[in-house]
Amino acid sequence: MQTRLLRDLEPVVAENLERHLKATQAWNPHDYVPWSEGKDFAYLGGTDWEPGDSKLDPVARTSMVVNLLTEDNLPSYHREISTSFGRDGAWGQWVGHWTAEEGRHGIALRDYLVVTRGTDPVELERLRMEHMAAGYDQGDKPMLQTLAYVSFQELATRVSHRNTGRATGCPVAEGLLARVAKDENLHMVFYRNLLAAAFDQAPDETMEAVRNEVMSFAMPGAGMPGFARSSMMIAKAGIYDLKLHHDDVLMPVLRFWKVFERTDLGPRGEAARTEMAQFLETLDEQATRFVTRREEAEARRAARLGA
Repeated sequence: MQTRLLRDLEPVVAENLERHLKATQAWNPHDYVPWSEGKDFAYLGGTDWEPGDSKLDPVARTSMVVNLLTEDNLPSYHREISTSFGRDGAWGQWVGHWTAEEGRHGIALRDYLVVTRGTDPVELERLRMEHMAAGYDQGDKPMLQTLAYVSFQELATRVSHRNTGRATGCPVAEGLLARVAKDENLHMVFYRNLLAAAFDQAPDETMEAVRNEVMSFAMPGAGMPGFARSSMMIAKAGIYDLKLHHDDVLMPVLRFWKVFERTDLGPRGEAARTEMAQFLETLDEQATRFVTRREEAEARRAARLGA
């Protein structure tokens, strides 16, 4: 079935690739880096990084590093989607173009952080080596589940980049991350449209794939060193948390697919939809409790400072 769907969806891929190429805007990573702030490190006679060099808030710095390390695993992502979608025809053209566009993100983010001394470049390189050597492996996900995952993941990355940019307090960084987020949004639209077409052709199998990804979703950087601690810092700062994940990532895409309005499901699809709906209700309750506790903690902190 998956092989047939790959073939049947190829005209939709071609159509959306053409739409994407018309909508996207070429940009140059070097335009978003304040090169005049750069100076040599000790190897070339300058001075090595010190913590006081960074002008970034610690949480914003952590979030930028997490975003960059996530982008660094592009070779693994390319392998995974080329395995799922193939390297021929419109599918292969998309895989190549997507990879080239994504490659700009890591270049620009790293150049910004190194030139502005936003983080320790030695530690950053150590983390890059460790994270890329481990790579990313999505397992044996079938094509539909991969499509469902990237639909959510591209939007999640967009939200993370935009909110990280706002948290930096640096207009240059905010502009850079907003530019990266535009790419991620266009990528999300591409994948979202493909899965919408898959719903029309194989509603039960597609609903099961969406259910599986909603209930097991993890950011692609989840395997990086220190991710649990970093993600908690990011969530406490409101850059990316469960509430944003539910409200701004999962639900908009699910509404686009009309998953709770479809009338073309068989018993398997209905069962998957019911299970997903129950999960989403629980997730929303957990997310709301987290936000409430965060707001209460912020209020207590503000009260102490005002006392």
